[in-house]
Amino acid sequence: MQDDLPKGFRAGAAAACFKKAGRDDLGIIVSDITAVLAGMFTQNLFKAAPVLVCQEILASRGTARAVLANSGQANACTGDEGLANCRATQAMVAGLTGLEADEILPLSTGVVGAHLKMDLWLEAVPSLVKNIGTRDAEGFTRAFMTTDAFPKFSMREVTLAGGTVRLTVMAKGAGMICPNMATMLCVALTDAKVEREPWQAMFGRAVEKTFNRVSVDGDTSTNDTILGLANGASGVVAQSDADLALLEEALTDILGTVSHMLVMDGEGASKVIHITVTGAASDNDARTVARSVGHSQLVKTAIYGGDANWGRIVTAVGYSGAKFDPTKVSMKLCGIERFRKGCPVNEDQEDALAELLKAKDVQVEIDLGGGTGFYNFQASDLGHEYVSLNSDYRS
Repeated sequence: MQDDLPKGFRAGAAAACFKKAGRDDLGIIVSDITAVLAGMFTQNLFKAAPVLVCQEILASRGTARAVLANSGQANACTGDEGLANCRATQAMVAGLTGLEADEILPLSTGVVGAHLKMDLWLEAVPSLVKNIGTRDAEGFTRAFMTTDAFPKFSMREVTLAGGTVRLTVMAKGAGMICPNMATMLCVALTDAKVEREPWQAMFGRAVEKTFNRVSVDGDTSTNDTILGLANGASGVVAQSDADLALLEEALTDILGTVSHMLVMDGEGASKVIHITVTGAASDNDARTVARSVGHSQLVKTAIYGGDANWGRIVTAVGYSGAKFDPTKVSMKLCGIERFRKGCPVNEDQEDALAELLKAKDVQVEIDLGGGTGFYNFQASDLGHEYVSLNSDYRS
């Protein structure tokens, strides 16, 4: 059951009935040896209790042995009681595994404001610990899914100078998705041996190029967390510049794959909008424009409906706050230029665009015509089901 996990990692899960009976909603991954830790966390000021605890562990230890994840309750905006409950769950697992409590990284997802159901935790943790080693990457991922339509995980093998290492990434998320890391959770594992400082640095760069460039609804969760554990169980050391570069390339690639899955699975979504901005005065201006377009509800609903209303895209560019000359801006939709240097073009391409907009992936290319700034971003469209699901989410 563990074939898709890196060496030295074992996973387990249990059904605790936190929200629905008959499905795993509590998961754990244990490393047989101490793993070097990297982490990126939400910038929402209302940080959930598990986020605060993970940040403490990262700052004080920089290492970990386990990840403990639950769905059903986010344990966010729960005050001192929420922190105490979070630490109590660590202690429960520590008492049955021999691990230290602060070697266990907690992750929670679910309704904000709901306390952990401690009676159900007490009942479920013995089964959870007993099941360590019985789940694979998919099994662990399913244990902390909420509105996800499918489990999001991927695996890569990377050949370094000293041998081959494995990377496995598991994530959940379909709504409240607009990561600003420095209810999206992600765990990345590798059996490569890497020092803490370069691991955190490459992790931060990889997250910035992937998870920080996706959006479903523009909402940044209280619980957004991405953890990276490198336990070195393969015996292969990533130390040279060349090996570190290869590991970072693979990490960026696999995080890109999994973050794309989040947008594909956006609540009520049917399409992924791929937004590329070039010609900006700076990368920051390009980022501002891309996010403005990707967060526009008018753009998202037009794409959902297959309406080639390119004026909504240009309007979102204009109010983004970025500095540019509007007479130099051009825009392509699905590869067809509809706006060139401030004026409409190819007005006879509406029928062709209507066909292209039926695709699951829609390309939006914006050239601001004023510099070398560049940014790419992925956003979901916005359909009826998003409103239906989120209007009665707690029921």
